Formats: sequence, C-alpha cells, structure tokens
Amino acid sequence: MSKKDKNKKVEEPQIEDTTTATAEAEVETQGDEKSVEVQLQDQIVAEKDKFMRLFAEFENYKKRTSKERIELFKTASEEVMVAMLPVLDDFERALTHIEEDKEAEELRKGVLLIYNKLINTLEQKGLSKIEVNQGDAFNADDHEAVTQIPAPNEDLKGKIIDVIERGYKLGDKVIRFPKVVIGQ
Repeated sequence: MSKKDKNKKVEEPQIEDTTTATAEAEVETQGDEKSVEVQLQDQIVAEKDKFMRLFAEFENYKKRTSKERIELFKTASEEVMVAMLPVLDDFERALTHIEEDKEAEELRKGVLLIYNKLINTLEQKGLSKIEVNQGDAFNADDHEAVTQIPAPNEDLKGKIIDVIERGYKLGDKVIRFPKVVIGQ
C-alpha cells in the first residue's frame, strides 16, 4: 500500500465517525426538541386546566353574588317591616275600640282609611298576614303559644282558642309568628 492509500484508509474511518457523531448529535437534538415540546405541551395543558378552574370559580362567584343580591332585595326591608308591626297592632286595637263607640263614626272611617292604606302599601312590599283562626290545630312550628287555658269544650283541646297577636311573613320568611292561646 502506498502512503496515499494508507491516508485514505485512515481518512475514511474518520469520515464515518464524524457522520456517526453528527447523527448521534441530531438524535440528541431531536430528543431535546421532543422533550422541550412535551414540556411545552404539559405546560399548555396545565395552564388550560388552571384557566378552566378559574373560569368555573368566577362563574360560581357570579351566581352566588346574584343570588345573595336577590335575597337581600327580598328581605332588605325586613327591619322596617318588623318595626311597623306594632303600629299595625295599634291600628287594629284602635279600630276595635272605635267600633264600640257609636258616636265616633267619622273618626272610625278616617282611622280605617289610614289603616287600609298602610296595609296595602306594606302588602305591595311583600308583607302578608299569616291566617290563624279560632279552632285551628296548634302547631309549635307555625305558632307561638303565649299561654294555655282550660278548654271550654272537648273539641278545643290542643287547639287555638284566641289569637293575641297576628303573625306576618315577608315573602316566604316568617318575621313574626302568631301569638296564640291554646286550650288544654
């Protein structure tokens, strides 16, 4: 072999080694690119999940606050209504006593007019009476027993004998239970 042949033989393996090294480097680079790509995909999925959770949480917040606002508007006047109930009671007592006095017919008409106007205004704002009549069955969940008296007859045992104060509801919420006397 000549010197050139020896050099060619030596050079050829070097070319093959360089090609192999380049191929290995490309594989490593592709592997790095794939791992970077996989990492980026994982980050996108994580951010998407985070976004969806945040969006769902915000939607729940909007629903909750709107529900609370509606509830607040329904019962915002509760304190005013509770404060007005003694005034209604006084009007009812006044009307009862004025009816007994036949000379105060004009006064009764004026008081009745004001009472009806007040009742209508409060009913427009959501106030309603809880209807309780003499002889209704007593229910501790719906009535407040003030006292018990001996029943005038057997039919009224455990039933309402008298209504001391009317009960009222504001919307669906009871703001004052009717105070009753029950027979024993």
